[in-house]
Amino acid sequence: MRHTWLHRFAALAALAVVAAACGSDRGDDPTAAEDTGDEAGGSDTTATDGEGSGDAVMFGDLESPCGEAEDDSDAAAAGAAEQGVTDSEIVIGYGDDAGFATSPGLSHEASDAIEAMIDWCNDQGGINGRQLVGNYYDAAITDVVNATTQACGEVFMLVGDAWALDSGQEETRLGCGLPAVPTYSVSPEFANAPLMYQAVPNPADIYPGAWAAQLAELFPDEITRATVMYGNFAATIDTKDKVLQVFDDYGFQWLDCPIEYNIAGEPDWKPFAQRLSDCGAEVVYYSGQPYPLMQNLLDDAAQVGYDPIWLAESNAYLQSFADWNATGNGDRVYLRTSFTPFEQADSNPATQQYLDIVTEHGGDTSQLGEQATSSFLLWATAAKECGADLTRQCVLDELSQVTSWTGGGLHAETNPGENLPPECSMILKLEGTAFVQVHPEEEGEFYCDPDSRVELTGRVVDQAELDENRISTKFQPQQ
Repeated sequence: MRHTWLHRFAALAALAVVAAACGSDRGDDPTAAEDTGDEAGGSDTTATDGEGSGDAVMFGDLESPCGEAEDDSDAAAAGAAEQGVTDSEIVIGYGDDAGFATSPGLSHEASDAIEAMIDWCNDQGGINGRQLVGNYYDAAITDVVNATTQACGEVFMLVGDAWALDSGQEETRLGCGLPAVPTYSVSPEFANAPLMYQAVPNPADIYPGAWAAQLAELFPDEITRATVMYGNFAATIDTKDKVLQVFDDYGFQWLDCPIEYNIAGEPDWKPFAQRLSDCGAEVVYYSGQPYPLMQNLLDDAAQVGYDPIWLAESNAYLQSFADWNATGNGDRVYLRTSFTPFEQADSNPATQQYLDIVTEHGGDTSQLGEQATSSFLLWATAAKECGADLTRQCVLDELSQVTSWTGGGLHAETNPGENLPPECSMILKLEGTAFVQVHPEEEGEFYCDPDSRVELTGRVVDQAELDENRISTKFQPQQ
């Protein structure tokens, strides 16, 4: 199971872990979420403005997990046995890759969201009266081991961390028994890791194929002449391999001209664009960062007159990317999302609330920031349920029971407890300096397919070394 072996090496990790009977193990049938509505610890109360204008403070349609202790039994307990927990505080770790020289500020929107949500929560009284303290760690992609090592000795749990080279952290993180509720996962080892739950799961062995079906409907002819372009980096290679395996089932036919580029950037992208054009590719799936790499690629492609359909992941949903597209060179970029777009915030309270909370805190917003916010709320909801007896094991047990989660309405339904991705998505495209929804046609609607979760096989899955419970065993400490 993802977390039951925590106690077995607690002495080795020099962490005082106190187990609490706060919920079922992953091997049990998780039913707690079904008893409490769509969100674990949630509420059927209609969302207010999120600032407590009603009886309860809300985040979208989720009752806030933050606040003072409701009664004496939930009051903070002095002499807490867990690292990072005192009678008055809970220290959590978060971070990004903002110091990566090739892409300064990388993933900083995730940290902006966590910082804003910590203050939002503390203004309500913290978690059962304990104030939250956030320790920030910049992994700068290649410094992830040092960031994790520091967190190992300082924090209760990682919450909303956004580190691209997450496989590099695993031996250290699991060696010290540090649980994580990250913004996202990239590597197979972390995507199915022990001691890890996330609001929008991205498991190594199951792929959300709904957007492939949508693309096939939008471009039935063009997808028969498709290819891929990806960085020489584990994360982009793994993502590309998943797409190649899954999209075949939806009618994609791949030309024999995949292109690998330098993740640090290329001095001239025109030769790459020309190769794609000469190959006859009408659809190009691009795996990598939009800034500055994809932007430079699109500008150079325009110079050689190459204008295919470009497919991108949700990390391309950035206002800075849209602002760059004043030339229209990105007008054929399509991307998937399971989040309500910012352009539709006026009709979705959770989205508007995220924007308000982060911008009023002075931070930058992006879908990555929304994902961090949802993971923060997921963690806080589980932590609240533990009351005064706040232990890592209790939080993990509570997380394992959350089988239906939308972050208060930020995104389509996911299943964090069983590590299953969403069944629903929508397709956006760039039009000038804005993103517009193109599928489904009705604004605000998601395309949902209960059969769209595709089981993966091959190198990426093998790399995770999964056990019978779909948990990676690759970096588990020796028993």
